[in-house]
Amino acid sequence: MVAIQLFNEIGSIFRNTPTYALVLETLLLITVVWLLLHRRGAGSGRRRRLTQEEEDQIIANYTPEPLVADTDPNHPLLRTRIVQSKVGKRIKVDGHDCLNLGSHNYLGFLEDEEILEESCKTLRKYGVGSCGPRGFYGTMDVHLDLEDRIAKFMGLEEAIVYSYGFSTVASAIPAYAKRGDIIFVDEAVNFAIQKGLDASRSTIVFFKHNNVEDLERLLIEQEKRDQKNPKKALKTRRFLVAEGIYMNTGEICPLPELVSLRQKYKLRLFIDESISFGTLGKGGRGVTEYFNVDRDEIDLISAGMEGSMATIGGFCVGSHFIAEHQRLSGLGYIFSASLPPMLTQAAISALDRFEREPQIFTQLQDKAKMLHNKFSRFSKLTIRGNELSPVKHLYLATAAESYDKELQLLTELADKCIARGVAVVQAAYLKDRERHPVRPSIRIAVNRLLEETDINAAFETIESVSSALL
Repeated sequence: MVAIQLFNEIGSIFRNTPTYALVLETLLLITVVWLLLHRRGAGSGRRRRLTQEEEDQIIANYTPEPLVADTDPNHPLLRTRIVQSKVGKRIKVDGHDCLNLGSHNYLGFLEDEEILEESCKTLRKYGVGSCGPRGFYGTMDVHLDLEDRIAKFMGLEEAIVYSYGFSTVASAIPAYAKRGDIIFVDEAVNFAIQKGLDASRSTIVFFKHNNVEDLERLLIEQEKRDQKNPKKALKTRRFLVAEGIYMNTGEICPLPELVSLRQKYKLRLFIDESISFGTLGKGGRGVTEYFNVDRDEIDLISAGMEGSMATIGGFCVGSHFIAEHQRLSGLGYIFSASLPPMLTQAAISALDRFEREPQIFTQLQDKAKMLHNKFSRFSKLTIRGNELSPVKHLYLATAAESYDKELQLLTELADKCIARGVAVVQAAYLKDRERHPVRPSIRIAVNRLLEETDINAAFETIESVSSALL
């Protein structure tokens, strides 16, 4: 009777249990049995244990792969030119007194006595550095003053200051763009932006340099993909990243067209103004002032302070949300010691000069035009860059047979120019790390303090050296 009753209860359970649950339980039972049998069978077929002598022999014969590949000791990037003087319009390099066309000292503030004196006063008050990030006893009143001054100068709500120019845009991009987002990027962007793109883990779409038609073509293609998967499209954020003046080409971005596409395709627009800030526009406010574009149309403006402001560090400026979010998500801000107070004061003093003497920007632009017109006459070299840009590139008029050969010729040209009193430098790139190939060049940095006689003398020297070498 007991057996019959038990059988009836089991039958009742099976009748009341859904079929999918019975199938799942059966599969689980089969899997457990298989694993038990497989483990038992694997255990019986184990290899014999090695003796101590055999283990020692294997270890002795093991040759690990090198930590890094062999490096060419003669690589141009490993050659160090030694500066033996204060950096300014003139510079002493490897024992040669030279006119300086290599340092990004656009407004000549590196040798400004007023800025130097104000920085020294701050050094005596606060010491050399903070030895702490901004969130851990690294924030001093000068940092807050600088952020407030930058925001007011740009006419925006709030700014955030980083202690290293490279990490500014490299931290800002991944603070907002994440996996699953799409970033449309000009193919000529600088290496700091490229590292920010890598850190974001977003889908990266490159468009041809300064080609808004190619950008719109890619945006249309993305729009068609979004229509096929509207649920995914609703969750996907789209960004557009460009430079005000491109470090790798010296050309100005077509900002009005980018803003138009931003509005049409609902993009978030980031502009890196590391070169254009303090060089373009009547008041030095960069590419937005140059094109008379409302800065509220740009979601984030970033810039390094290592060019026109003659200090180090960088900043991002925009709405309150843009700045505040980076205080919690900008890795370069959170984990780096804050900008040394004396260098923070140098940036504040530079802003004082921006506001007090706006004519310095016209002077720089005039010198950039003058140099551009003169350097366009080289017989063996060609110039690239906007005439107003303080950064220009000189390329071989006739390309060499290989990248390495071209780099070697330009390095030799720079060495000979230095020996004859003109300090120029070949642009440095990490060839195997750049997202898109960059042709070797001599990068020229214009200084506001250059005179016409300086530009003419530099032209004669570079023309003589290049004609003899090439």
